[in-house]
Amino acid sequence: MADNEFNARGVRIERFLRSVTRAGQVLIKDGRLELLTSYGREIDSAPVQSVRASKPWFVDGDQAMATVNGTRYRLTLGSQDTKSTSAKSGSGAASRFLDAVRSARGHSQKR
Repeated sequence: MADNEFNARGVRIERFLRSVTRAGQVLIKDGRLELLTSYGREIDSAPVQSVRASKPWFVDGDQAMATVNGTRYRLTLGSQDTKSTSAKSGSGAASRFLDAVRSARGHSQKR
């Protein structure tokens, strides 16, 4: 697969309540999840099969939790990444992220 399955820019990435980057990038490509800084430097990466991703029930914004290599990250996906034109940020980008993780797991299981 040459195309990115998911690519979000301008993502706030936090680890243990500390900000790692305020304008990072989340990339799912070839069955691998990568968390990158705004300069493209890798923060963490792992095969999608080993990543746990979920939506926290206690937040209103467009956020997702991802556990990569045993480290828990909170991803705040910006509204500029959502493709819907509604005024509510809802769970557009976070839902697309979770769907992309599930989809990438399905594709890599079939191989």
